[in-house]
Amino acid sequence: MALDREDVKNIALLARLELSDTEIGQYQTDLSSILELVEQMNAVNTDDVQPMAHPTDAVQRLRADVVTETNQREKYMACAPAQENGLFLVPKVID
Repeated sequence: MALDREDVKNIALLARLELSDTEIGQYQTDLSSILELVEQMNAVNTDDVQPMAHPTDAVQRLRADVVTETNQREKYMACAPAQENGLFLVPKVID
């Protein structure tokens, strides 16, 4: 799948990237190569291949989920400049 310059400009707009004309040409080549590789990989027949969850079958050591801290909510709420129903109130920063 080959991308044209308008496709790359649209992708750059969505990603909030500012690209020069020379960069657009390079990204057009690179992204088209990546998409061609994905198409090749999708064309491979994987019907008889067992899925692998992890290549080394490693497992993580887990610890017991226990409470190690005491509840200090009232102490922290006493320092809050504004609170309501046990929640911190903060000024609105995004409209």
